[in-house]
Amino acid sequence: MVKIKFCGLTREEDVIKAVNLGVDYLGFISYPKSPRYVGFEKLRELLRLCENTKKVAVFVNPSYEDAKKALDIGIDYLQLHGDEDFDFAQRVGLDRVIKAFRVRESLSVEDVWKKAYAILLDAYSKEAYGGTGKTFDWQVAKEMVNMGFRVFLSGGLNSSNVALAIRLVRPYAVDVSSGIEVSPGVKDHEKMEEFAHAAKNALKD
Repeated sequence: MVKIKFCGLTREEDVIKAVNLGVDYLGFISYPKSPRYVGFEKLRELLRLCENTKKVAVFVNPSYEDAKKALDIGIDYLQLHGDEDFDFAQRVGLDRVIKAFRVRESLSVEDVWKKAYAILLDAYSKEAYGGTGKTFDWQVAKEMVNMGFRVFLSGGLNSSNVALAIRLVRPYAVDVSSGIEVSPGVKDHEKMEEFAHAAKNALKD
């Protein structure tokens, strides 16, 4: 079964809902310019609620110290969403890194990134590093899967299109943020339920 990641969580009630839905990964934005940003103090509080769920901190060009601090307080994986290079990923620990790539018309990813925990593919936007609600050509993601990358598929997913995306791409995981929200950082519990149901049942037909 394809794994599910809910990203951009900021509220305790949303974290609890995600855990109860059996979501595999919970993402927290550690990028101060994001409307979904949570600082380390708030992050510590939210991590206490994440039973049996993998925790991901999303960074954009972080310092080594901040990346290490996130791991030290209980984060399982670092999602690197900026211009971080392979040397930085090695330094923080490749097995703890999900490296994000923003897709335009096409994408070229060096084979060396197969050594990371996973790569995440998201839609390119000039305005933001993620959470834009935009999709991209899923054929690009399918090619990455066929090349042997462990792929988290992101960008514009919602309960209406996630099953189709899963059937086409066969990613390791699907990642959603704006597709389950009322507003940035505020999740809609009904949308969370619908997305989880659609993703879990996508390959059952």
